[in-house]
Amino acid sequence: MAGMTPNPNGNNGTGYRSIVGPLLIPTWAVIGIFLVLPVLLMAVYSFLTKEFRGGVVWDFTLAAYDQFFLNRGLFGDEPPTIEWTYITIFWRSIWQAAVATLICLIVGFPTAWFIATRPPKARAIWLFLVTIPYWVNLLIRTVSLKFLIRDNGPLNESLMSIGLITDPLPLVNTNLAVQLGLFYSYLPFMVLPIYAAVERYNFALSEAAADLYASRWTTLREIVLPVVKPGIVAGCILVFVPSLGAFLAPDLLGGAKTFMIGSLIDEQFRGSQGNWPFGAAAAMILMTLVLIVLMIYARAQTKGEAR
Repeated sequence: MAGMTPNPNGNNGTGYRSIVGPLLIPTWAVIGIFLVLPVLLMAVYSFLTKEFRGGVVWDFTLAAYDQFFLNRGLFGDEPPTIEWTYITIFWRSIWQAAVATLICLIVGFPTAWFIATRPPKARAIWLFLVTIPYWVNLLIRTVSLKFLIRDNGPLNESLMSIGLITDPLPLVNTNLAVQLGLFYSYLPFMVLPIYAAVERYNFALSEAAADLYASRWTTLREIVLPVVKPGIVAGCILVFVPSLGAFLAPDLLGGAKTFMIGSLIDEQFRGSQGNWPFGAAAAMILMTLVLIVLMIYARAQTKGEAR
């Protein structure tokens, strides 16, 4: 009847869900086929036995996980000791990802703030400049960076031509090179979420703080950061997670001393001599770590909202 308003808690909502439900079928199919199924397959492979010429034998075992954490000697007949090799690689990956996230945050926050405070037309231009690198494949960008910082590359030649250095800086095959690669690869992942948060920020709050004689640092710490915190956290997650599993930057820009977990996993699936169950187990351990970090963050967010 005319004049009646739909009841959001009545049949109207049920009818809406009945319409939206079938439309979500393609989405759930894509998620199931391209996300859930590969993860399940990787989990199953991690419990299988390595075939001598590559591939797997369908005999279920915990040998891959045992190999990751324990060292039982060449023939497996020695008392088990902790396998520090892979644990060290894992710790190095966490450290590299954390440092890359910190550098991206230090550079990305002022960049996002600068873009968000420009006039609307200028913002579009700056965002365009930030996202331009993603028009090029990550492999090409990483190789280009290696060309730039190599001993006879443009960076060293420019520094020597103006007299700042006399010998080329040994940048390639160092932790610094890996950090540059991760920073260059994932900086936009930090800038864009923070920009979205700053764009929604009410700058009248800063003006009110200034009227109350608050310093700029006090305003930043007590007002700005709590408001834009969701964007900062989202940016840190978007940088940390892919940096943790990165393998292009360590492989192309680093050396044996910068070997990361992503490179270790990639190596296990190459050629006929790889160890698929071990690679799958390392991938599952990595994914478990990421899930733990995300669950801790989600729990902290829930407690914060409850307060």
